[in-house]
Amino acid sequence: MDLNFSEPGFLECVKSRERNTVRAVVDAYLPQLLRAARGMGFSLEAAEDLAQSTFLGLIESAPNFEGRAHIRTYLFSIFYNKVKEHLREVIKIEKNDPIDEVVESRFDQRGRWRRPPADIEREIYGMEAGKSIRDCLGKLPDTQRIVFYLREVEEMSTREICKKMDLSSTNIGVILFRARHHLRECLERKGFRKE
Repeated sequence: MDLNFSEPGFLECVKSRERNTVRAVVDAYLPQLLRAARGMGFSLEAAEDLAQSTFLGLIESAPNFEGRAHIRTYLFSIFYNKVKEHLREVIKIEKNDPIDEVVESRFDQRGRWRRPPADIEREIYGMEAGKSIRDCLGKLPDTQRIVFYLREVEEMSTREICKKMDLSSTNIGVILFRARHHLRECLERKGFRKE
């Protein structure tokens, strides 16, 4: 079935969970959902799980779909809610993040850096650097990786990220600080440091 959103019967087909319509929606948007999840740093398996949860959410909520938004917009709002649910589970684990101890060990009693952070931007070059960066991004906790992705790759504003992730701007600031700090630490361990 071709996906024709302007077709008068499309809305009713979605609301009634008509099999061919649901299959057409899955065929049309599965690649986009997987790409978004992978872009946020989820493994292929986790991306597939999120996509599956998203489509299940669509099927469950289909009778409530009023057609005021495009089906893609509706689907991605379900997707972002599934990402938030996943993060809520992960946040409990991240509360024990040892970053606070690392930060304390980096500053003296006056609040000055004991060893200033490396200015790695001038030293990162070539494919080896790109590989190292991807490796370090993959090691970030899920929340940090996703917020970092939304800010740096998707170029979302703090306000947009707060809305999508259901976090306060203060939390976004702390998460971005921690993500950048983790990345700096990881890259320095890989030899990218200011001499």
